[in-house]
Amino acid sequence: MAIIKKKIWPGYFDAVASGRKKFELRLNDFDVEEGDTLILEEWDPETKDYTGRKVEKKATYVGKFKIDKLFWPEDQIREKGIQIISLE
Repeated sequence: MAIIKKKIWPGYFDAVASGRKKFELRLNDFDVEEGDTLILEEWDPETKDYTGRKVEKKATYVGKFKIDKLFWPEDQIREKGIQIISLE
């Protein structure tokens, strides 16, 4: 199981740390597998520096998608966008 450190912006950090946000939408530019640990370090985009706050979360599900391989036509995705819904 890997430990992966990633930046996270303040508004998202608060939602993850409180337990309200139970998902991450990320560019597929790093390897992550179920069981890996994500250490999300709060990053302030205005000061361009870490705040010192961090939260540790376990990856319980990883879905990887290509925009042209989703369930909907690519033109509809580009027109309407996509949304992720957190379930409890």
